[in-house]
Amino acid sequence: MIANSRMDAFRSRIGGFAFGGDYNPEQWDRSVWDEDVALMKRAGVNLVTLGVFAWASLEPEPGRFTFGWLDEVMDLLHAGGISVDLATPTAAPPVWLTHGHPEVHPVMEDGETFGFGNRLHFDPTSPRYREHAARITRALAERYAHHPALAMWHIGNEYGPTPYTPQSAVAFRAWLRRRYGTLDALNDAWYTRFWSQVYTDWEQVNPPEIPRSWSNPTRRLDYKRFVSDALLECFVAERDIVRSCRDDIPVLTNYMRFYRHADYWRWAPEQDAVALDIYPDPGQPDSRVAAALNFDLMRSLRGEPWILMEQAASAVSQWKVNNVKRPGLMRLGSYQAIAHGSDSVLYFQWRAGRGGHERFHSAMLPHSGTRSRTWREIEELGGELPRIAEAVGSSSTAEIAVLFDWDAWWGLTETHGLPRNDFDYPGVVTDHYRPLLQAHHAVDMVGYGSCLDGYRIVVVPNAYLVDDRFTEELTRFVRGGGTLVCSFFSGVVDAANQVRRPAYPGAFRELIGAHVDEYWPAREGESFGIGFADGGTGRADWWQDSIHPETAEVAAWYTTGLLGGRPAILRNSFGAGRVHYLGTRPDAGTLARVLLGAVAGAGVRPLLEGAPAEVEATVRSGADARYLFLLNHSETGPAGVPLPAAGVDLVSGAGADGTLTLPPLGVAVLRIPLPGSGAAPAGSAAT
Repeated sequence: MIANSRMDAFRSRIGGFAFGGDYNPEQWDRSVWDEDVALMKRAGVNLVTLGVFAWASLEPEPGRFTFGWLDEVMDLLHAGGISVDLATPTAAPPVWLTHGHPEVHPVMEDGETFGFGNRLHFDPTSPRYREHAARITRALAERYAHHPALAMWHIGNEYGPTPYTPQSAVAFRAWLRRRYGTLDALNDAWYTRFWSQVYTDWEQVNPPEIPRSWSNPTRRLDYKRFVSDALLECFVAERDIVRSCRDDIPVLTNYMRFYRHADYWRWAPEQDAVALDIYPDPGQPDSRVAAALNFDLMRSLRGEPWILMEQAASAVSQWKVNNVKRPGLMRLGSYQAIAHGSDSVLYFQWRAGRGGHERFHSAMLPHSGTRSRTWREIEELGGELPRIAEAVGSSSTAEIAVLFDWDAWWGLTETHGLPRNDFDYPGVVTDHYRPLLQAHHAVDMVGYGSCLDGYRIVVVPNAYLVDDRFTEELTRFVRGGGTLVCSFFSGVVDAANQVRRPAYPGAFRELIGAHVDEYWPAREGESFGIGFADGGTGRADWWQDSIHPETAEVAAWYTTGLLGGRPAILRNSFGAGRVHYLGTRPDAGTLARVLLGAVAGAGVRPLLEGAPAEVEATVRSGADARYLFLLNHSETGPAGVPLPAAGVDLVSGAGADGTLTLPPLGVAVLRIPLPGSGAAPAGSAAT
């Protein structure tokens, strides 16, 4: 865990889990504000985010600031005992800026301008945009840095626009000069001898336009890297301004679920906490798995607790059909985030807006007011969270790591010319994560720059593009006794998207103990039988490696198809470790068999034994106790959970031992004293 005095001070100030959400008083008459604060206190709100989209209300004309209304709101909130996460409003430039300086608009890849009327309508490389963003940020920081309500700075919001403008071309060339140094190095990395693409002057280099057919894959890959860094520069510039006025409170911005335009491994060290906006679709029963993966990713980015910055109290408004969260589901999802390391439960937004695109997006205080079901659930959760306050700031550990890296994602899905061009990288990673979650294992996510010390098993799903540092770290890990589970089409190209030699998979050939001479994407509807030595069988589809074992043993083979009798899954001993290689896409049961068999072989035990798959279990550890979070995702039936130790359920206050029964969508947070802490769980058999 990273030492983080600013977040420690924040947690101490809040005194438990932060609870609240985005508050937009500028959208309401002054008469509403007093009622808002009174209802916030009633609901247990202790933190609100102010000003995210308020640029026009704070600076209605260039250089003319109207802070009076914000002064009053800040004072009202402070008087009500509610802390403020104050945002710089730079995610939504006002019309006077975009009309007066149309060059701040981003131009999309197809050449069309991203015009005014939405948000994120700015080119992050625009000097004019950066100038005005810095001015409003400095004005806010100088006025409010020492206001007693201020607890946190929120920079921008959901950074995301990708520009294709003349100014972005200038910035891209500067980025490439820093990365490669010389045109010769650039030409070599981009393999420009192919199709006569050699550059002879830096001014010839531009962002990758949409071509009539295909384009240079490494040029496209580098542009993804560049855009992520350009967006990060905007964050850092505003961060440094607010820190220059006050340096003892956290500064952060909010990430998004499976967002492909920003490499969050590079972003996370630049802020004091990771924060996430996430909206699992309540109409999709399996959405809780992807949510858990995102939560574990957020925790892993800095190796410490994170902030749930936005979720929905019920329905959202962005999908074709926006299902409500059924009674109890909002509470369960909130506890799921906490179970995976969040120190907050925050929403978009506090009061439902009367107009605008998100007028039907649910809120803590809906249009129907305090008589609504949603309000009752919000009020109940706000009254309940203080019961588990002692768990705030507690840590999480895991012996299993799953790779999730943006370079791996971009290489696999943002470039073209692969044996298949329909990979779904987040979906592939989720498929590998799901059986681990359902078997009640703790999981961390790692990236290419991560240290693998402390893990027993690392899972690498479809890491087609892999850099040398991770190859070396993974090799060291396995040689030292670690277990690797690696899926097909991994280790194929280097960081420049060039095929590693002498044979597939170049980076991992020694690790898997085999080479692949051809990749065989499956035909439409084609599937293959798989047989194991113990008589077990399975199915696979979508892909086949034509594998030639060298030092590996065959763990399973194809029983049908043109590769019938040939290897499908390998096991290889490497140094003191073991590698399991999947040369195809097995069905869910077969994938779970291989993964969980490897986990057991590595000596990793689940957090729970004998609990049903619909029960989710995680552990957070404090100074003198472990907190076992148990969540029943079944909407229809109770679940019996055999407990690993006696404890007290902080939510209900009851002692628990033996088997705990969770009702449908039920939650328990079991406090289990650490050995030697001198505290036995009250009300349990150990009392």
